[in-house]
Order: sequence, then C-alpha cells, then structure tokens
Amino acid sequence: MDKLYELFHARLAETPTNFMRYLHDRINWDNRIIAIMGERGVGKTTLMLQKIKMDGPDKTLYFSADNVYFAQHSLFDTASAFYRKGGERLYIDEIHKFPAWSSELKMIYDYCPKLQVVVTGSSILDLYKGTLTGLSFREFLAMSKGIALPPVPLEQILRHEVSFPADERPLALFDDYLKSGYYPFWNETDYTTRLNNVITQTVENDIPTYARMNVATSRKLKQLLFIISQSVPFKPNYSEIGAAMQCDRGTVADLSFYMEKARLLMSLRHLDDGMKNFGKLEKLYLGNTNLVFALSEGKPDIGNLRETFFLSQMQVNQQVYASKAADFIIDGKTFEVGGKSKGKKQLAEAKEGFVVKDDIEYGYDNIIPLWHFGLNY
Repeated sequence: MDKLYELFHARLAETPTNFMRYLHDRINWDNRIIAIMGERGVGKTTLMLQKIKMDGPDKTLYFSADNVYFAQHSLFDTASAFYRKGGERLYIDEIHKFPAWSSELKMIYDYCPKLQVVVTGSSILDLYKGTLTGLSFREFLAMSKGIALPPVPLEQILRHEVSFPADERPLALFDDYLKSGYYPFWNETDYTTRLNNVITQTVENDIPTYARMNVATSRKLKQLLFIISQSVPFKPNYSEIGAAMQCDRGTVADLSFYMEKARLLMSLRHLDDGMKNFGKLEKLYLGNTNLVFALSEGKPDIGNLRETFFLSQMQVNQQVYASKAADFIIDGKTFEVGGKSKGKKQLAEAKEGFVVKDDIEYGYDNIIPLWHFGLNY
C-alpha cells in the first residue's frame, strides 16, 4: 500500500486549485458515499484531488482502480486495511475499471461504517450521485481568459440580465469554445489527438466493458458514430441504419443508448402528456460541439453546430424537449435557434417564444444571443 500513498501524494502535488468546476458546490460532501460520474476527459479526477487538497490529505487515501496494484488486491481488502489504520476518507478513481466493483463498494460501505468513500466512474454506469459534464462557455472563459462570471439562471438570460467585460469581444471567444473549449485539456497543443483518443477509448473500452460486448460490436459502435456524425441533427431510422450496418434495428437502438449514456450522443424527444421521459425520439445529436468539429473533419454544418451547443448547455440544468413548430421547448417556452437573419415565423403559435441568434453580441425583446446560454452553469 506504500506505493499507493506515494502515487497519491505525487498526483496531489501537481493538482491546481485556482479554478473549481460547477459541480463542486452542488455535491453534499458530508454523505458517506459519493459517486461522481461523467464522460472521459471532463475533469472528474481533478475535482476529486482538488477536494482532497482543500481539506488536507490527513487520514485520506486516493488511488485509481486501474492501478496494477489491484491485479493482486481487492478494493475491499485495501479499504479495510486503510480503515483499520485510522483512515477516514477514501477516494477511488475510475472505479468501473475494477471487476465486480459494485459488490466491492457495497462491502466497503457495510463493513467500514465510519469511512467516507468518494468514487469516480464512467457516465455509462448505473450509479448516480452527481454527473460532471464538460466545460460550459462560462467555465471556459474563466479558465482560458480569467473572465470570472457567475452562473446565469435561464430566466435572467431571457430578461437580458447578462454582464460581460466591456473590453472583451465574446463572439471570438465563443468560436474558440465551439471548436476546442468543452474539455478541460483545451490548452494542450495536441487537443484534437487527445479528443480522438477520448472517443476511441470510449467506444473500444468503456462501452464494450460495461455492456459486455465483443470486438465486433465495438466496431459497430464506431460505424454507427460515423453514420450519425455525417447527418446530424439525425432523425433516426433504425431499420435503414441496421440494413447499412448489417444488423437489426434493435441492435442499433441499443448501441445508440450506450453512446448516449457515455455522452457521445444526446437525444431530443417530444414531451408527451403523462410520459415525460418516454416521448417520441425526434433527433440525435453528437454530445458537444467539439465532437462535431472532430468528426466532421473541421467542416461542421453550422445549423447543427448551433443546435448542439444550445442543447448541450441547457440540458445540464433544465429538461429540454423537441418543439413541433420550432427547435426546442423548456418549461413551456419555445426556442428557435439560427443565425443573425433568423426570423420569427416558427414562433407564431408559441405562447412564449424566443429567437436564439448566433453572431450577435446583444439581444433585445425576445431575441437572445446564442452565446448567452453558455453562461447557465
């Protein structure tokens, strides 16, 4: 276990605390067991180590479940030994990498009653306590330019109650975010390479391991992701896709489901009375605008890019549904997303409608700049 402590303190020494992600203040850190889920690369490990650094490492142990140490040791045995020596806080990174992790975690909870356990894992796991998404436009501004803005609730955005430094131009920064600002490694010179690695590891390792898929099915995931990336926003016809992929429509639906859980995809559904979470599937989108750029070889459809941004930012704090007349509905409000020349005809029947325009800095009346919605979390 000495090696685990050594690696822990080495990682801790390299962890910055100058910027904290939005989820930090939403977690009840007093809970006995806390699970932080999220897609690859969004900063779950950093968030965990920042919390340790702020509280102090005394009586604390951090390790990653994919460490070679666990080829010969179980999570429960390691936690028990730490607990017997007076340990109080255990942080386990990438818990999904350990076989039978769920039963091990339950044993830790049952037999180490005064031990607090914080774990991180893939967003595809059937375990939810808090989900960390990628950077919002607001967080990207704070990390990249030191522009510190508070989160802006949706109602304030719609009332144009958004502030921005007078000496900064938001649209240029917004373009940077759309291309390479969603992941916390935005400033790395090989951003595209690392992003492609996130995609590859998700479809080749994370999803197949969780869903117990074989290598052939992993290839199907790649094939489906490519098909969707070429035609998003994608109105799914699983039968046609299945024919192209030489598999049945049920398999296509299952693969789409797992990629959505892994946050490579987002789904947009209609809101049906009495069935809030089971409305008809209207469209599939890629999970964020950086994926759009990566999988379209830098030539995305601008309309798709705008809708992808709006949905990815808004779904963190709100339920977003498809509109039959326009693009989106949130809390009874209708949103039509487009460029600066976008008109209002789709909102003619809306009780409360808003035009969301790209390429404008300021809004007025019911016209809201697209970038404002990136300040919501």
